[in-house]
Amino acid sequence: MKGRGCWETASVRSFCSSGCLNKFKKDDSGDDDDETVAPTDKSELRYTLKNLSLKLDDLSTCNDLIAKHGAALQRSLTELDGLKIPAESGEKLKVVNERATLFRITSNAMINACKDFLELAELHSRKWQRALQYEQEQRVHLEETIEQLAKQHNSLERAFRSAPGRATNPAKSFSEGSLLTPKGEDSEEDEDTEYFDAMEDSTSFITVITEAKDDRKAEGGTVPGPVDWASTDNGSEVLDSAALVPKGASRVRRRSRIPDKPNYSLNLWSIMKNCIGRELSKIPMPVNFNEPLSMLQRLTEDLEYHHLLDKAVHCASSVEQMCLVAAFSVSSYSTTVHRVAKPFNPMLGETFELDRLEDMGLRSLCEQVSHHPPSAAHYVFSKHGWNLWQEITIASKFRGKYLSIMPLGAIHLEFQASGNHYVWRKSTSTVHNIIVGKLWIDQSGDIEIVNHKTNDRCQLKFMPYSYFSKEAARKVTGVVSDSQGKAHYVLSGSWDEQMECSKILHSSPSSDGKQKTVYQTLPAKLLWKKYPLPENAENMYYFSELALTLNEQEEGVAPTDSRLRPDQRLMEKGRWDEANIEKQRLEEKQRLSRRRRLEACAPGRVCGSEEAEKEADTYVPLWFEKRLDPLTGEMACVYKGGYWEAKEKQDWHMCPNIF
Repeated sequence: MKGRGCWETASVRSFCSSGCLNKFKKDDSGDDDDETVAPTDKSELRYTLKNLSLKLDDLSTCNDLIAKHGAALQRSLTELDGLKIPAESGEKLKVVNERATLFRITSNAMINACKDFLELAELHSRKWQRALQYEQEQRVHLEETIEQLAKQHNSLERAFRSAPGRATNPAKSFSEGSLLTPKGEDSEEDEDTEYFDAMEDSTSFITVITEAKDDRKAEGGTVPGPVDWASTDNGSEVLDSAALVPKGASRVRRRSRIPDKPNYSLNLWSIMKNCIGRELSKIPMPVNFNEPLSMLQRLTEDLEYHHLLDKAVHCASSVEQMCLVAAFSVSSYSTTVHRVAKPFNPMLGETFELDRLEDMGLRSLCEQVSHHPPSAAHYVFSKHGWNLWQEITIASKFRGKYLSIMPLGAIHLEFQASGNHYVWRKSTSTVHNIIVGKLWIDQSGDIEIVNHKTNDRCQLKFMPYSYFSKEAARKVTGVVSDSQGKAHYVLSGSWDEQMECSKILHSSPSSDGKQKTVYQTLPAKLLWKKYPLPENAENMYYFSELALTLNEQEEGVAPTDSRLRPDQRLMEKGRWDEANIEKQRLEEKQRLSRRRRLEACAPGRVCGSEEAEKEADTYVPLWFEKRLDPLTGEMACVYKGGYWEAKEKQDWHMCPNIF
């Protein structure tokens, strides 16, 4: 029995290593350049079961043949043993007979193990078929149930909206009602929403506001006179005027509207149900889920409140400058509160420029430097005395009830006059109510901004939404401290509306025994306030004034610019059916380009191997180059120059044909 067990184990290992495991590895490869493989349907299940049955029959036939021919071989050897042959040949025949006997014993052990395996396989095959059939029926039933639930929910929502006394302003009802307001009558509660028990501990500090004229004690002792922002802070008038928005005069007239979004109905669940746990960028999605902007243009939108950095140039104090940099980092999320649609995934080599030296005082260039994972390099030059650069890689996962978007990569900001160099990373964005209810987006996580010249730091905390929280929705708090760890400013506000800063006069531990710091501060000063949305924004994808101009056609841009992308342009015009056809054409063109790179792999290297595919995926950016970031220790794409010179000469011969 021990021998039979060994043979049975060997047979199972051989079967799994040669067939099953290879199949699993192939299924998990996740290569988006091939057509997306849908989960097993009924026809595929029947085909698989039929193949397994045929292989089982083949195995049974081989078992019978081995037994038949083994017995015939043994009889032939026995007959040879009975013949009269010379003594020398007899010795050799004896050796052959012994070997044949060993082979017969081994073959019998294998045959018995094979027979046992066949019996077990036939027995469990019927059980597996019944189990698979049951799971198939349960899955179909679940899909039908969820689809019915979604239809009922939509019907109830329409009935509620049409009820007497219902607010008629859709923009107001969206922002004040069902999106995130904890006490709103129509607030949607996703079952995956995180809840927090210790609501009072949601912040790590408590602020006590003190009027400047009444408080004369600072952390270091007695202040010889009234505590005043102007007298205690060098250059604090910069913070006083930080929220003021200078409007630059531009000779170029920019558009203020785009065609209204058409009312296309689409069953979201019918597409997303097969994508649970997969990378979002590897899922072929129709333009119905998009907005008519690319990810490169969305990245450029971070510059909407660039005036904060223009003001920060004039700060004499590095901790004051940190307050404005922190407000700028938060302001980049303000455009996302209503923007739940997905931007277009840029094609490899796609670029986007923003040449606004006249009115905004800056030039910006983005390039898609990697397709998988999706990665974009960005460089900004401002004539006011600062530069910003970043390489952002978007990692995203669909979890069935919500979608997590994790931007990876560091953002660098350098002020030329002072040499202050700031580095920070983005927080995680989560889109809720994917299956049922109104989509809404939340920001969560911690952001640390570091000035690598002075070692000043700012710790920002984005509070995740909680239905039971007493705190305001979308709240952001932070503390600015110097290189010695001494706190100078408290930041507070929300990532969709405004940010304020308060100068700290005194700090002490909390008296209630909780691990909190109590900060005695001066009255808050407004750092940043969100611009109001344009009129009719709810019908224009909730675009801001800047977003409305990003896809406006301009002459002289590179042939790889996002403005020239045909499927995105067709979607903006409301021709979504044509846009979907064009999107498929562009994606197939990109797959073909990758296959050509794969076919041209280096001599001596097996095409199709992991090493060859990695080489095929290696794209050499046109305007950026990979360098080691000395501050983060990571490899990142940095602008190498040449784009604006090429634009001035209108020499685009080096640009690939991607559209």
